[in-house]
Amino acid sequence: MTENSTTASPDDVDTVACVGAGVIGGGWVAHFLAQGYRVVAWDPSPEAEQRLRELVRAAWPALEQLGLAPGAAITNLTVAPTLAEAVAEADFVQESAPERLELKQSLLAEIDAAAAPHVVISSSTSGYSMTEMQTRAEAPERLVVGHPFNPPYLVPLVEVVGGDATKEWAVQWASEFYRIAGKSVITMDRELPGFIANRIQEAAWREALHMVDKGEATPEQIDLAMTAGPGLRWAFFGPCLTFHLAGGEGGMAHMLDHFGPSLQAPWTRLESPELTEGLRDAMVAGTQEVAGERSNAELIEQRDRRLIAVMRALSEVDAQEAARSGSQQ
Repeated sequence: MTENSTTASPDDVDTVACVGAGVIGGGWVAHFLAQGYRVVAWDPSPEAEQRLRELVRAAWPALEQLGLAPGAAITNLTVAPTLAEAVAEADFVQESAPERLELKQSLLAEIDAAAAPHVVISSSTSGYSMTEMQTRAEAPERLVVGHPFNPPYLVPLVEVVGGDATKEWAVQWASEFYRIAGKSVITMDRELPGFIANRIQEAAWREALHMVDKGEATPEQIDLAMTAGPGLRWAFFGPCLTFHLAGGEGGMAHMLDHFGPSLQAPWTRLESPELTEGLRDAMVAGTQEVAGERSNAELIEQRDRRLIAVMRALSEVDAQEAARSGSQQ
């Protein structure tokens, strides 16, 4: 199979098969339905259909608030009795089975055997590499990872990467499809355990566990430190652009040159890499690419405007929740 095969164009996808209907799989089902696709789901559990339909119904009001695509409807969901029937007419397959390597290997091989030969198959795995999972498939070149963040029907991030046997066209096709389907896509350059977002999140989580274990902070303090501090900024500016602004007019270059020695201070249990000239230059150039043509003054204005918007939105939700709680008492 090559990119000149009968694979549908990413913007011509009509039917998505979702294999696995748990929390992640069900979240994918809700997302694809809200984007206007027909969805055929399959899960081996006898209770899966009832749980899936309840999950979609529970998610639908939030999706309606976000805005549904033309033709989007819960009635576009079909639950198939067998895996083969679920993938038979699919233009794309999203696998979301439990995180057990042998299960992933055998299931992806089964999907590969049942799905039409031109269809891209993606796994929602949060920990395994596609190189590990595609070993039993007859056509491993079309298998990719499409790692979402929970809940997939609200959080836009998906990280896409192939395995050793994956062809580049499949990675690019999946990335483009996810973008069309309303996702914010990172097409990774290489496989990495835990992917990108999980590794950043895990670093903060492990430091939190260390602090609780050592009696240095409580869970309440840790959560407030994040939600009332860096978490507010990270909703729109990541750590790289945030530290770029911390450098003033000198940007990331000044920040690294001035604050670089603090990387050796015991502010975290995570070991810092040596701040070599190569790492410094990569951070400066990469962050400047993110900043683009925006000056520091423009970035600060944008940061403040967005920070105020986030804080106001949270305040409004807090007030609504307080009023609802009061009316129920």
